[in-house]
Amino acid sequence: MLTREVRTPMEPPEQFIKYVHWTPVEKKAARRAFDEALGRNLSAIIAEAKRRMVNVADPSDLWELEAYLTESRKTVDRIYQYRYSDLLRVFSILMRDGWLKEADLVGLQPDKIADIKAFAESCAKNE
Repeated sequence: MLTREVRTPMEPPEQFIKYVHWTPVEKKAARRAFDEALGRNLSAIIAEAKRRMVNVADPSDLWELEAYLTESRKTVDRIYQYRYSDLLRVFSILMRDGWLKEADLVGLQPDKIADIKAFAESCAKNE
């Protein structure tokens, strides 16, 4: 469960997630955590691109690098959506993928951290 508020029986969980309340302190902590995870992910992409660039010997290698960068950009654009209505799910994905650490979540309410961790674990099991 990604929120602690009451919902009607007809309301699906995915629809209800958007009603999670974020305090001003949590908003600052969430932005910091989001930026940390994005920075880690982009640093890894840059390092991999540099590693691949060293090995470019012919045009096909260059196009493989371009394909890697294009796919990486699409993945980043798809995952890194900073909307409070979706942030718990985004954080769960980032934690599952190793870009976000529990220590990055300092400043969030313990129930939000627990929900992020639980959803990250369930996402990992469903892979």
